[in-house]
Amino acid sequence: MTESATYGLTTGAVARRLGVSPTTLRSWDRRYGMGPAARQGGRHRRWAPEDVAMLEEMCRLTASGAPPAEAARIARAARTGAEGPGAILGAVSGTAPGTRARPTGPEPYPDRLAGPLRDRPEEPGPARQPGSGNGLPLGDVRRECRGLARAAVRLDGPALDALLRDAVADHGLVTAWEEVMAPTLHAVGRKWESSGDRYVEVEHLLSWHVSTALRQVAPAGRGSLAPVPPVLLACVPGEQHTLPLEALAAGLSERGLPTRMFGAAVPAEALDAAVRRMGPAAVVLWSQARSTANHALARHVAGSSFGVKGARTRPLMLLAGPGWAGRGLGPGMLRPGGLREALDALSHHAGTRVTAPPV
Repeated sequence: MTESATYGLTTGAVARRLGVSPTTLRSWDRRYGMGPAARQGGRHRRWAPEDVAMLEEMCRLTASGAPPAEAARIARAARTGAEGPGAILGAVSGTAPGTRARPTGPEPYPDRLAGPLRDRPEEPGPARQPGSGNGLPLGDVRRECRGLARAAVRLDGPALDALLRDAVADHGLVTAWEEVMAPTLHAVGRKWESSGDRYVEVEHLLSWHVSTALRQVAPAGRGSLAPVPPVLLACVPGEQHTLPLEALAAGLSERGLPTRMFGAAVPAEALDAAVRRMGPAAVVLWSQARSTANHALARHVAGSSFGVKGARTRPLMLLAGPGWAGRGLGPGMLRPGGLREALDALSHHAGTRVTAPPV
């Protein structure tokens, strides 16, 4: 009989199995009493199967949006068989059996707002206070944001995939992007900026899984894409932020409109060549900051024409992103106020091109 069969799994083995750090498990033990039922020699943690099942339930509940303290209470009770399915459903919905629903606004403690953010050793000290900066700065957001943030902090890739897939299925792409994905991404980014380059791994992992979820969006109720010229999407030279463009590409795909995504920092010469070769219905240029917004390039692309002599056309130009703010628009240009507005403008333009009589 092996040592693991005799004494149970080590903390490191359990952490690898759950996709969390050993520090997170030790933190859950200290804060919520989520330790193993028995310890080898009275000190070393050894996790039996029922202990691992308890931790798996803790991960599932927090990923569903339950506050960590409530999730821990339910998971501990499930190990002893003290509570049934009603209590677990209460944890996910934010209410315990026999109690009133909590207010919808921000909760008073960071750990109940976004879960333990520090997957690193914690120094002994006074209890955390509201506004102490220990939690993700989520504010008043959907419950799905809290579950997504907790899964990202745990570096739990499978949970991120499931939560993002459910958000798109339950709310549709636009709402999932505007009210779940983007707020969580912004919160992680703000935490990274204010924490001395900590949590970079959290932002990278979350961004990757958001990108993956966006690329999995398929046309709704259509066997194939509409027979219209594609929409060309690109970041201006020097711009690396692609996720908003990926959300737009997913929304266009959902509406059955073809796209060509060129991604980050497209050189001006390459963009010009792509426009002339493709003859797109529209061109979307993304600029995150005013320092990258290239208005001369936008005017040049908007003025491009293609097609046979006597029936040449120009693409609709959408200037997307905050970098374009504060400047006037040239002929054939639009500056959408958000994802839904951009989708509506491009859908209307594509429909006009399909139904217009030949020139």
